[in-house]
Amino acid sequence: MVKRIKSLKEFYPYYLKEHQHPTSRLLHFIGTGIVIILLLSAIISSRYIYLILIPLVGYGFAWIGHFYFEKNKPATFKYPFYSLASDFLLFFDILRKKEKINPKNT
Repeated sequence: MVKRIKSLKEFYPYYLKEHQHPTSRLLHFIGTGIVIILLLSAIISSRYIYLILIPLVGYGFAWIGHFYFEKNKPATFKYPFYSLASDFLLFFDILRKKEKINPKNT
């Protein structure tokens, strides 16, 4: 039986292992960045129609990374909330240079 992950702290290392391909990380970073821009744009402009694009952009970029580069199944299907939170953790870790786009070149 597979142990169920019970916290974001426990999930994030697993998430990073599932996101080791540089192109996949770059696609996640771009998608999450666009999601943030769409969210802020919707709030600032009161054009809430932009919110419809958020899942399409966020998942679109991420799933291309998984299916074409990582060759694995997105963790979103099993851990949707931890996966979403980890997308933002990775985004801000890359901005702070705590994580790299290419984790193999350390």
